[in-house]
Amino acid sequence: MKSRYIILVFFGLFLASCNSGSSLQKYFVENAENKNFIVLDVSPSILNIDKAKLSEEQSKALQSFEKINLLVFKINDKNKAQFEVERAKIGLILKDVQYQQLMKFGSGKEGASVSYVGSDDHIEEFVVFANKKEIGFAVVRVLGKDMNPANIMAMISVLKSSSIDMEQLKPLQELLKK
Repeated sequence: MKSRYIILVFFGLFLASCNSGSSLQKYFVENAENKNFIVLDVSPSILNIDKAKLSEEQSKALQSFEKINLLVFKINDKNKAQFEVERAKIGLILKDVQYQQLMKFGSGKEGASVSYVGSDDHIEEFVVFANKKEIGFAVVRVLGKDMNPANIMAMISVLKSSSIDMEQLKPLQELLKK
């Protein structure tokens, strides 16, 4: 009988330790099948980079980069109310203490923000959230391991010299045509 109580206590602690809060990852998964959204995962292979031509700093930055998750809500006449609801949900998620805001520009109704998850020298995720009431919004998650501001700057220089594989972006191009 006593062992049953111990098992129940451990099970209760296990359930209580599970994170039931909102996160962008959860939000992406929950909306992956929603017709108002397009969700796209982009791997580093999209960059088509000749790694032999990279500097040591650029190579290190590329190694810290794992993938990009992109979520786009394109507004139309039928989903304007849903746009407001979804934009508010993203705003609430980004107010969580795990998301540290680097910068914000524009007004609360339109504009963009850049946030990150992790510490200054060990960034796990960069988040760009941009929205405009006539167009919709986009959330970009740049995921990596031990990224830091120097890695991000080096990645920008890598992006400038990359030959992006547009085939991986076809779903996004199709959405934007509509």
